[in-house]
Amino acid sequence: MGCGLSKAHSNPEVLVSHGSARLTVHGRRLIVQRHQAGWPQAHIAAAMGVSRKCVKTWIDRYAAEGEAGLVTRSSRPHSIPTGSSEQVEQKVLAVRAAHRDGPDVLGPKVGCRPGRCHGSCAATVCPTCATATRHR
Repeated sequence: MGCGLSKAHSNPEVLVSHGSARLTVHGRRLIVQRHQAGWPQAHIAAAMGVSRKCVKTWIDRYAAEGEAGLVTRSSRPHSIPTGSSEQVEQKVLAVRAAHRDGPDVLGPKVGCRPGRCHGSCAATVCPTCATATRHR
């Protein structure tokens, strides 16, 4: 639950903790302070309502990066190696503009999965794509 190690993105984003987030920066700092005071990790986890793995993650990040390791990070991937090529995306957009079909019809026409067609159209904001998804 948000405790996996990930690299910070080079693009700065505005990150806001969601309402059900168990730990904020303040809570992560409290984990580190309790660890420095000699608390066992299992006791810190029980007091904070998180797993021991999560406690260890924040302690390790703090040891490696200092205060910067406690900052909220984006979980968005750095890259999508299996993403559609520019050529496929252009083909999907051209067919969608011409026929105004949804992903289920576009997929077989273009030769890719419907989800891939939807992703290509959703990534490109164009009036044709937006109106084609509405009920007629």
